Amino acid sequence: MNDAPGDAEVLVSDDDGVRTITLNRPARLNALTPSLMADLADAVCDAAQDAAVGCVILTGAGRGFCSGGDLSEGGQRYSVDSGRGGRTEQSYDQLRGYYATPRQLHKMAKPTIAMVNGPVAGAGIGLLGACDLRFAGQSATFLSAFDRIGAGGDFGATWFWPHILGAGVARELLLLGEKLTASQAFEKGIYTRLFADEDLVVATQQAARRLSDGPRQGWRYMKANLNFAEDGSFEAAMDHEALNMGLSTTATALVRKARDS
Repeated sequence: MNDAPGDAEVLVSDDDGVRTITLNRPARLNALTPSLMADLADAVCDAAQDAAVGCVILTGAGRGFCSGGDLSEGGQRYSVDSGRGGRTEQSYDQLRGYYATPRQLHKMAKPTIAMVNGPVAGAGIGLLGACDLRFAGQSATFLSAFDRIGAGGDFGATWFWPHILGAGVARELLLLGEKLTASQAFEKGIYTRLFADEDLVVATQQAARRLSDGPRQGWRYMKANLNFAEDGSFEAAMDHEALNMGLSTTATALVRKARDS
């Protein structure tokens, strides 16, 4: 069920070579559901392959960017299957499929911008880190939140942030789990640029249009060079993270169940 007007949990719009992809569950701060994650992966992959698109903006509807995974329904139910395995194997395979989103945001041969219009947490910080540039309004916040559910991290968060910020700052953010204001996040280098809320959309669109109108093949090879400089273990890290996300949440749930019984 979609919390926003209309049926689509992911909205896509084009403007002079700039494609804007919007997470569209504003009543839940754009928390990720399986259906939204599947639609988002399709939308991002389509943008990566569309030669008419010169730059991609990722944002959220309403007053938030993305609050992470939607835990309101207690998580997905899995049935043991001889071909697909149990909960751990199936959740791993499913999560790796959704990882098409951060993978393509990071690797597509065109610039990507996260337009952060409010809170971002959990899996949302992985989406944020996957983008080349991160423009935020003053109402934006940043929270890893993985510690709150006993999770190891997902959507590339444990790979992107050490590369963007350095290992020490990334460990501080993920282990301590402190909520940062937009100004604090900007000072740490999480946000590339910081704007007044009322200026965010126009400023982001102007930058995106400049990139789209620029030397697209130049951006393609520039981004390939930048990724080559840091991506030696990217795919292995994504596999490792997806596996450990399932293992950590399963272990935490079992421990809590035993403790509370």
